[in-house]
Amino acid sequence: MRKNTNSRPTKATPQKPPPPGQGKRGESGYLGYLLRQAQAASRLSLERALADLGATPPQFVVLTMLKAYPGLSGAELARVAILTPQTVSVIIGNLERDGAIKKTPHPVHGRVLQWTLTPRGLALLQKCRRHAMALERKLAAGMKPQELRAIRRWLAKIAENLQP
Repeated sequence: MRKNTNSRPTKATPQKPPPPGQGKRGESGYLGYLLRQAQAASRLSLERALADLGATPPQFVVLTMLKAYPGLSGAELARVAILTPQTVSVIIGNLERDGAIKKTPHPVHGRVLQWTLTPRGLALLQKCRRHAMALERKLAAGMKPQELRAIRRWLAKIAENLQP
C-alpha cells in the first residue's frame, strides 16, 4: 500500500488551558505542578500585599526567621529561609541599612555575625504579618481545622521527604 503523499497534515485545534482548579490544573494534575501553581499564586498575592509596606516576601521570611530564631548567621538564615546565601546577603544589607536588623559578633567565633531584629524591624514584621494573615485567611477559606492540620502535616512531610 502506498502512502498518500498529497495529503496535508491536519492541524490540531489549540485548546485554551483551563483556569486553576480544573483539568491538569486541578485534582487530575501532578502534585509537583499543583504545588508550584499554589506557591506562585500565594507568592504573587503576598508580593502585592507587602508592596505597600516597601517589603518583599524574602525580606518577610528573613524577619520572621530572626524573630523565631534570634542570632542566626547569614548562612543559617539562608538555610531556614530557603534562599541562596547571595540573596540573603543582599536582604541583610538592605534590612540593616533600613535599621530593621543589627549585627553582633558571635561570642566564640568572632568572624561570624549574628543578626537580630531591632524595634524598627519588629514593627515592620508586625505590619507584614497583618498582611500575611489576611492572605492566610484566604488560603484557609472554606477549610475545616482538621483539614488545615492535615495540609500542614502533608506540606511539612513533603519538605522532610525531599531533603538532600
